Amino acid sequence: MTSRIALVSTLGILLISCSEKKEPREDHIWKTLEVTATAFNSVPSQTDGNPTIAAWGDTLKPGMKSIAVSRDLIGLGLKHNTMVRIDTFPDIYLVKDKMHWRWRKRIDIYMGLDQKLARQWGKQKVMIQYAVKNDSIPPEDDTQ
Repeated sequence: MTSRIALVSTLGILLISCSEKKEPREDHIWKTLEVTATAFNSVPSQTDGNPTIAAWGDTLKPGMKSIAVSRDLIGLGLKHNTMVRIDTFPDIYLVKDKMHWRWRKRIDIYMGLDQKLARQWGKQKVMIQYAVKNDSIPPEDDTQ
């Protein structure tokens, strides 16, 4: 009985620590930005290479909460594995992919293999919030 309790306690701690990795800590702030959002799938017709491998080498699997970002957003802090909230979705998404250079101020929401769902989503303006570490934000200049 004692080993069963220890196992349940250990599993509980593991689940809590896994879930905490997706939630921002106090060393993050949330920035807000309006972007155009489209959707993409893991299918050969929508990629230049292997449809399950993202630009930073992550393997995409249906059910993942993942987005691709236009390259101009990377400079704003939406780097690999940045946590992102999309105003129309309850979950936190992670930046796992980059879009073609031609796109600006745009995200692409990963919708697994469900091409019908991606087409239904279409193209929409959304508000996003993304977590940026406090130490990566330059201090404001107080001398002016």
